[in-house]
Order: sequence, then structure tokens, then C-alpha cells
Amino acid sequence: MSSGKALIAQNKGGGHGELGYHLALKLIEKDISVTLLQDGAGKNKDSQPFASYGDLESKGATIVWGDFSEGVGKLIPEGESFDYVFDNYAKDVDTCKDLADCSKAWGVKNYAYVSSGGMYKDSDEVPFTESSDVKESGQRQVEKYVADLGLPWTSFRPQYIYGPLTNKRDYLDWFFDRVVHGLEFIPLPLHGDQLVALTHAEDVASMLASVVGNERAVKQVFNCASDRYITYNGLFREVGKVAKPAVSKMAYYYEPRDYDLKKGWFPFRNNHFVVNSEKAKRLLGWSPKHTITDDLAEYFEGYKAAGKVEAEPNFNKDKQYQDMATARGNQAS
Repeated sequence: MSSGKALIAQNKGGGHGELGYHLALKLIEKDISVTLLQDGAGKNKDSQPFASYGDLESKGATIVWGDFSEGVGKLIPEGESFDYVFDNYAKDVDTCKDLADCSKAWGVKNYAYVSSGGMYKDSDEVPFTESSDVKESGQRQVEKYVADLGLPWTSFRPQYIYGPLTNKRDYLDWFFDRVVHGLEFIPLPLHGDQLVALTHAEDVASMLASVVGNERAVKQVFNCASDRYITYNGLFREVGKVAKPAVSKMAYYYEPRDYDLKKGWFPFRNNHFVVNSEKAKRLLGWSPKHTITDDLAEYFEGYKAAGKVEAEPNFNKDKQYQDMATARGNQAS
């Protein structure tokens, strides 16, 4: 007999796309019976992490594919109820309501919501804590809704996730692409000493799973990120050591306001953006097992396996910005 039943609602992909897979494994380790609802009606079965869902089924998990736009509740197996619900789908109250209302009817022990660290407002004071100022984003509205509904809720605010079967590769691939494919100069905003936290998917999943049987998690918000930070300059250098250690690379620094940059061209913010996860350590007994510098070699193996070494990225914008930055004397080693 299992120690409880958990329902995971997993989005189609993006920055949180691999969490359902890793979370299911962590819950199974805790002897929790897992049902994973996957948005997408099977259209993305050939991409990762979805192509590896057989691993979960072999361990006893139930995978249900469907179209969430018609209501998550319609995909829940008839007559089922759950002790724990993990919502890694909702982005606003409209997309949260169906599953939250079901959770209320079931009398769940915890409704764990995967929110976003991106809701924190830019500030000169970092790292951000759970009490730092936030934007009134859709995710923030979900946090308020489940609290008002009277659910035993927990909200997690993750930040920049990487790891095996990752669904959003931009954060690290941006650096690997430029080092591997021989760009002489790597563009970094401002001075390149901005701090960022990159967190392994397994560490995020272990924090989410820590709500099981943990009363201290109820009605709490937790930042969900590594406790080790790295600068953009440092990340660039570490990627160089892994990908092309014999090749000397240089960075050039640009002023973002001088360029017509599309959002997301550079994968991180122009300022420091790190959160403090001490609350999770204190109340949940959680601690991260990974660091980005230790994991880059393994990540690079996945990069190669994905055919990224053979694929030629478009660096036209890089070269344009390099010419402008060099003319301004912003080139540096």
C-alpha cells in the first residue's frame, strides 16, 4: 500500500517543462502513487522529457495525456481523488481554478503550486527573499486565489532551471553555442559581473516533494533555487573550460540601451537576479545537491547528444553588436 496519492498537472514545456518527470521520480521514492496529467494531447511525445515518460510508467506511475484548454478536471480519472496536488500548469486564476476547486473537494493535504521567481521586482538589494516586492503577475494571483479558497497550499518560486531532459535549453546553450561554434568574442551585458542562480531540476523536484507529510510547508511561499551564485563572466569562463579548454576566448561588454534587443536574446536579466532559499532549508529540511560548475561537463554531453555541435546557430546579431561595442572600446578579456 502506498503512503498517499499525488496528482501532477504538467504544462507543455518551457522553463518548467521537465519538472513533472523529476517530481514524479521523487514522489515514487517516497512511496507515493503518482498520476501525471500532461497537457498537449500527445503531440509532443517525441521530445524530452516526454519521450522518457516510459521510465515513470515502468515504476508504476499513470500518465494521462490531454488538452488542458478544455479543463484539467475533465482529464482526471473518474472516481479518483488525491492527497497531494502539484500544479505545474496554471499561469493565472482562470487556468488554476479547475484543479484548485477539485483539490478543495478532495480535501487534499497540500496543493503545491509551481509559481515563478520572475515575479520579483528589480531591486538593488539582493538576494530576493520571499518578502521582497513582487509584481502583480498571473502567478501571484494564483497564490492569492488558493489562499482565499482555504486550501492547505504551498507556493514555490523557482528560477532558471537546467538538468537532464531539460525542456528549455536557452540558459546554458546560449553560452555553449558561442564557445563551441568559434565566436571570437562573447557578448555580455554591462560589465558581466551580474550574479545569477542556476538550479538543477532534481533539486527543484526534491523541494517540491518535501511537502509530503510536512505540516510546516502549509501556507508558505518558498524560493526555489541553488544557494550558489555565479557571474556571467564566470559562467562564460566555466563553459569555455568544458567545451574548448585549449581555445582562448574573450568577452565584449555592451550597453543594452544602445541596441534594439529582443526580449530573451540574452537569456538572463541585465542586473543581479538571485533568490535566497534559506527558508526552505529551515522549514523543509531541504538542501541542494548540485552546483552549476560541477554539472557543466555532464550538460555538455547532453548538448552534443542533442546534435547541437553540428547545428550552426545564427550569430548575425552578435557580430553587429561586436562591431559597435569594439568601436566604443568595450572589448575585454
